[in-house]
Amino acid sequence: MNNLKLFGKRIKELRKKKKLTQEQLGELVNIDYKQIGNIETGTYFTTMPTLERIAAALEVEIKELFNFQHNKNKELILSETITLLEEAPEETLKIIYRIVKDIIK
Repeated sequence: MNNLKLFGKRIKELRKKKKLTQEQLGELVNIDYKQIGNIETGTYFTTMPTLERIAAALEVEIKELFNFQHNKNKELILSETITLLEEAPEETLKIIYRIVKDIIK
């Protein structure tokens, strides 16, 4: 998935988390709700001033609008986790093991 679509999905996710409609977010940001829809579908990107207003309306920092890490699939998460664990010192690995074991129980 391209970054524009990921960005749009992130905006939609944050908007829904705040229980806002596209119309409501558009009003808060002072842009037409159709433009919000175009941003969310990845067919349009916007200007920095609008990004600032979107972030403010969603009560997040601008960088949070670009946080796509939460969309990683299970295989990628497992792969990255294994790499991190392989690089961890033995004592840290033991602590991580106990934490994970307690969480999964």
